[in-house]
Amino acid sequence: MATRLLGSSPARRGGESAGGTGGGTAGATGADSAGADAGDQPGPSGQDSASATKRTAADGTGAVAASARHGAGSSESGSHGAGSSRVGSHGAGSHGIEAGAPTDEPLPKHSVGRALLAAVFAAAIVSVILLAFSWPTVTSDPRDLPIAAVGDASRITANAPDGMIDLKEADSRAEAEQMIREREVYGAFVLTGEDPEILVSSAASPAVAQQLRGIGTQMQEAIDGQAISGMQEGMNQMQAALEAAAEAAENPGARAAGAGGQPGQNGQPGANGSGAAEVPDASAMEVPKVTVTDVVPLSEDDSTGAGLAIAGLPLTIGGIVGGVLTSMLVRSRRMRAVAVIAYGVIGGVALALILQAWFGILQGDFWLNALAAGLAVASTSAIINGFVSLIGPDGIAVGAVLTMFIGNPISSLTQPKEFLAGAWGEIGQFFVPGAAGTLLRDLSYFPDAPMATSWWVLIGWFVVGIALILLGHLIALAKKRKVPAGRH
Repeated sequence: MATRLLGSSPARRGGESAGGTGGGTAGATGADSAGADAGDQPGPSGQDSASATKRTAADGTGAVAASARHGAGSSESGSHGAGSSRVGSHGAGSHGIEAGAPTDEPLPKHSVGRALLAAVFAAAIVSVILLAFSWPTVTSDPRDLPIAAVGDASRITANAPDGMIDLKEADSRAEAEQMIREREVYGAFVLTGEDPEILVSSAASPAVAQQLRGIGTQMQEAIDGQAISGMQEGMNQMQAALEAAAEAAENPGARAAGAGGQPGQNGQPGANGSGAAEVPDASAMEVPKVTVTDVVPLSEDDSTGAGLAIAGLPLTIGGIVGGVLTSMLVRSRRMRAVAVIAYGVIGGVALALILQAWFGILQGDFWLNALAAGLAVASTSAIINGFVSLIGPDGIAVGAVLTMFIGNPISSLTQPKEFLAGAWGEIGQFFVPGAAGTLLRDLSYFPDAPMATSWWVLIGWFVVGIALILLGHLIALAKKRKVPAGRH
């Protein structure tokens, strides 16, 4: 009996022990006999013989445990057949049915909750993305726009919405125009002559230029209203004078009495006579005209400014794509830094060729535009690679969130930074999308404007990204050196 248990499978041993009344005793005997047999058999070494002895003893112990379980099952069910059935099914499972194999049973109840949780999480992400991109537009409000004023500023504030304009004094038209070219102001009101003039800059902001033109229209309507009112008053005076003259012609005595009995020279009525000499000449009145001058206009290839506004989005997406590809395709951290630099050079030239040589959106020096575009995409790519070098693939999400969902919505690419609530417009200029968009606009249309801040912001992000890459490289080296030391 002991010999049969040693050579059979656990299921068969369980079945045989279930069929006999002394299964537990047989199992114990089989374990002892098997251990002895294994110890006597010659093997390659003593270690192999000992291992075989342990395995054989484990099989014997398993047989004893199976017999014990069978005995307990038989006592609970009260019948030998029920216990044998359970043991037989256990043996069948050990022969062909593996744990975790697919069955026709329905999914567990908690899977419904997991599906709903995934749906809620996805909806939350979509909502956050929508808020990030729509919030700047929905909450935008033109306030505190810097505008130069030459002359009487009271006429400006009377026609502008309350709180919209922040007036900056200028001594002359030339000074106001220079302030526009240096991007200190978006426009200017020149009110020194008879005809008011409004200076705008559609290249700085088409939206603000539209607002200033609207104010000019309101000013012209006010001037026309005053002129019409003056003409009506003059016509009324003329009508009264004609009626007085006609009455005097019909009654010369009344005219003499009205003149105070003092005839004028050469028999003409005095100053208080017919009054015809006091009638204003309405035809001689000139109505002032408000003129609007675009000091820095957009190019003919991008007359609406839409191309320059959306140019920042390809730079943002291009930087993210470059960062993801270089971090996934290049294994060495040091080589990732090299790939980022090369990507900035090649990508900058390619973007400048498309935006300037092909579409005509960018203006000015080609190589400066290429440098700015290349530095923009390289900065984003460097930041993503830096986070990946430190924390692994999760760094891609960190870099994308910083650039796309935080920096891009407050970059003021499509509207002035003053339109954003609070200080978000100024904060956006310290992220890559805002600095890159402002720099490309200044290089194209405002060469006299200060650009140092935009350049340093892009350089700073690029340097931080490269530093994070190298830091991740040093951390990885330190970990590799500690592993052999720990093993000894």
